Amino acid sequence: MPTILGQNQYGKAENRVVKITRDGATHHIKDLNVSVSLSGDMDEVHYSGSNANVLPTDTTKNTVFAFAKEYGIESAEQFGIHLARHFVTSQEPIHRARIRIEEYAWERIEASDANSKFIGADEVRHSFVRKGQETRLTQITYDGEQWEVVSGLKDLVVMNSTNSEFWGYVKDRYTTLPEAYDRILATQVSGRWRFNWTDDEQKMPNWEKSYEQTKKHMLQAFAETYSLSLQQTLYQMGSRIIDNRGEIDEVRFSLPNKHHFLVDLEPFGLKNDNEVYYAADRPYGLIEATILREGCEARIPVDLTNL
Repeated sequence: MPTILGQNQYGKAENRVVKITRDGATHHIKDLNVSVSLSGDMDEVHYSGSNANVLPTDTTKNTVFAFAKEYGIESAEQFGIHLARHFVTSQEPIHRARIRIEEYAWERIEASDANSKFIGADEVRHSFVRKGQETRLTQITYDGEQWEVVSGLKDLVVMNSTNSEFWGYVKDRYTTLPEAYDRILATQVSGRWRFNWTDDEQKMPNWEKSYEQTKKHMLQAFAETYSLSLQQTLYQMGSRIIDNRGEIDEVRFSLPNKHHFLVDLEPFGLKNDNEVYYAADRPYGLIEATILREGCEARIPVDLTNL
């Protein structure tokens, strides 16, 4: 039977670029992992091996590093926009560019004060420690006319040590889980949010401020929700973002329930009054949902591992 070519794309994945900005003695770091995917008139390279329309993936790698120098890295989103626009507008066979970026955060090491015995310790502005919280994410897609920017984070571990219950659920012959009226609620947040900025005629969001504020509202909702289920908490987190950030129309979360179970201390003659738990890493409940601004269409993939 004859065959035809389906969807295809190519590019250079996981280009690690670290940009140091020197403001006198004070330095600033942007640490990114950039993946480029390009698609367009690529049928012939698959059918006959002709590379006439192929921009080498090595060139896309070089472009990432050159753009870090030429344009700097104001934000992961802005850097991805520069790259996507370049590949689509400079290469006629390329019709669509997708740029995925992970950003690794660093914070400045607090130096000794001026009275320290270490000479000049108060003047250190170039030493950093890698932050151990979340990894920031963004994906920029451009087809020459329309933009789609989906940003987010992963690996942000949060916990409420109280103000969480779980009871009133369906029970059958296989149910052994006891109802809980005061439990630990913990999860490792993986979230994405889609911006409603789609073309160059619109005012572009302040990407750095948007990320900071979105994360703030998400965490505040987690902390301030008296939770009867992780689903309820998830919805409040997404709703708080939509209600407070007008530039965002859609939020999707994938929240594994990091279970903490009370340890039975009765064999030792001890009462466990919600004090001692063991943390079970697997299996775990996995709660996922999308929260939308009313009237908007869901576009973030259901499976976040594909984004």
